[in-house]
Order: sequence, then structure tokens, then C-alpha cells
Amino acid sequence: MLSYQLQSAIKDLESLISLSQEDIMDIREAKHNPQFERLAIKEEKIKSFEQKKAMIDREISKLMTAHPSKPLSDLLDNEQHQQLDSLKEHLSALREINQQYAKMVLSVGAFYNTLLERVVPTQMEGYQKVASSEASFLEVRA
Repeated sequence: MLSYQLQSAIKDLESLISLSQEDIMDIREAKHNPQFERLAIKEEKIKSFEQKKAMIDREISKLMTAHPSKPLSDLLDNEQHQQLDSLKEHLSALREINQQYAKMVLSVGAFYNTLLERVVPTQMEGYQKVASSEASFLEVRA
């Protein structure tokens, strides 16, 4: 059961890595709609991974409770050790890819915000930003 959950969690991580790599390629080409379309899929994969991780934690906890005098390394077989190592590697790879993607998202967001501020200048009125009088060129004339 533990091996199955580990393998299944690794597959979820591989899928998340692949989806994140697609997001990076799309943001480079300014294809924003495919990224938004993948959000639901990514959220589903994240929930699935979290559930599988909770099951893995429970299985390991059961093993340790059943054999309190043995260290965890003695309770798992070689395949399970390899799967845990692979899980760690995939988590690390996903973290790196997500950091790269986050930097790109922040850069694109800053670019659009700066562009918008130049096209429609705003000023603060209390806690709200409102278009300044300099933005009057955007009036619609009939």
C-alpha cells in the first residue's frame, strides 16, 4: 500500500512539473489563456498529491507504531527508500520550476501595471486609486 501511494504521489508531482513547464513556455510567448485553463487541472493535482501524502504519512506512522523499537530505515524496503528519494527529488524540482515561474509572473505583472499606469494615470484618494484628471483623453466622444 505504501509503495502504491508513493508511486502515485510521484506521478502527481511529475504531472505538476510538466504543467508548470508548459506555463513557463506559454508565459514566454504571451499565451495567457492556456495558463488559466490549466489552473483547475493543477489545483486538482495538488489536492490529489496532498491526499496521497497524508496517506503516506499514515502508513509510515502505522509502521512506526507497530514496531517502535526499529528505526524507519529498517521498516522500509529498498524500493520504498528509492521512492521516497524520488519523491524528494521531484518536490525539489517542482519548487525550482515554481520559483522560476513566479519570477516571470511578477515581471509580467509589473510590466502590465507600469504600462497601465502610463496609459491611465491614477492617484490615491483615501484607500482607493482613481483615474487622475490627466486621463481625460480616454473620454468617449459621440
